[in-house]
Amino acid sequence: MTAHTLDAPARTLDPPARTWPWLLFVGLGALVVSLAQSLLIPVLATLPATLDASADTVQWLLTSTLLVAAVAVPLFGRLGDMFGARRMLLVAVAALAVGSLLTALTSNVALLIVGRGIQGISTAAIPLGISLLSRLLPRERAGGAIALVSAMLGVGGALGLPFAGIIAEHFDFHALFWVTGVAAVVAFLGILFVVPEAPGQTGGRVDLVGAVLLAGALVSLLLPLAEGSDWGWSSGRVIGLFVLAVAFAAAFGWSQTRIGNPLVDLTTMRRRPIVMTNLASLLFGFAMFASLIGTASYVQAPEASGYGFGASIVVGGLAMLPGGLAMLVFAPISARLIARRGAPQVLALGGVIVALGWLARMVFTGSLTQVILCATVVGIGTSIGYASMPALINEHTPREEIAAANGLNSLLRAIGSSLASAVGGSILAASTISLGAFALPSLTAYRILFVICAAAALLAAAAALTIPARAERD
Repeated sequence: MTAHTLDAPARTLDPPARTWPWLLFVGLGALVVSLAQSLLIPVLATLPATLDASADTVQWLLTSTLLVAAVAVPLFGRLGDMFGARRMLLVAVAALAVGSLLTALTSNVALLIVGRGIQGISTAAIPLGISLLSRLLPRERAGGAIALVSAMLGVGGALGLPFAGIIAEHFDFHALFWVTGVAAVVAFLGILFVVPEAPGQTGGRVDLVGAVLLAGALVSLLLPLAEGSDWGWSSGRVIGLFVLAVAFAAAFGWSQTRIGNPLVDLTTMRRRPIVMTNLASLLFGFAMFASLIGTASYVQAPEASGYGFGASIVVGGLAMLPGGLAMLVFAPISARLIARRGAPQVLALGGVIVALGWLARMVFTGSLTQVILCATVVGIGTSIGYASMPALINEHTPREEIAAANGLNSLLRAIGSSLASAVGGSILAASTISLGAFALPSLTAYRILFVICAAAALLAAAAALTIPARAERD
């Protein structure tokens, strides 16, 4: 079978010698996509001077990626079901390569924002990769593969912070984009020549009206979440956009019940297992992103703050690394737990472990080692949760809608991360201490954030326990 065969049965592709390269290249694509999302965070503060631009303008290097990703993930998921998950995965990885090339070759801030927006399309690669492997591999192998690809969300973020810090100390920031560009090209070629397409495309027409309405709802929701701290949460722009988001969402929901080939099958999405899994995804996304803003910046704070350790950017990023590596190690373990105990119980276990990690962060503040160990516990729980969510989506979704359902699930994780950024930023800004000319978040502010994260994780665990143990796909 060649990489271009579309309709052969998936069960003819089982031998290990043929399947491990699939996971290698799909996993590489997921890893580099996740890496690209976090690379700019450590160097963002230095870019206004480097690019001769305002801090608000430079912030759009992150915001543009977020907004494009929010639109691309559900749309590409639906297109993957219609025209092939591998085909759309190639488009997503190619977008990362193109966006990386553009950003690597320019210092014009407008072109950099455009390049970062193109990179945002690639975020769809992770749910598409999960969907492709779930269709290609038999159940006994799919669990481990899906868990590993899902774990790349956290692994890439954990690797990105120290890697970017090292690059920033020794090279120009453009080197970051050369790395993601080259890795994206390798992943693209590997998927193109090694990974086959899965059978079962539904074909049909794209719901353009639904796509526009969903894009309007997501942009109207995420833009104020990203910019609200600068605009003011009570400003007319923020309130107006939230109202517009509700209006777009209502119009989108109405439109999806009126056409025969909707962008999102609301009948499937309304099933209790899917609703509860998506709720857990949002809550886990909140806790995962809070780990970024509550660990790296925490340990970089000066010792005079009463909690920080005066760590460098590189050390701050390295504090995240054990948690990211733990996610990689626990991915196959999670798959075995799911096979034995069922995805709902394992998802609940992940939520409880995350909550314990955050509560421990409140208590153990005396050394850098304690902070890293507690952050690693959060990483372990997140890995277990992230492995369980696509397993639940695949169990309770018709096969012809798997890519769209996984895309929506990933989107809700991203919305949870955006909420964490907005809520966490507001909490840390509301309670500060003064050190000379600088204002830093207080230890109390961090502890409030940790309590909220623990509560969110426990709510995710509670939601998981309401999900039936297993359901065969239609």
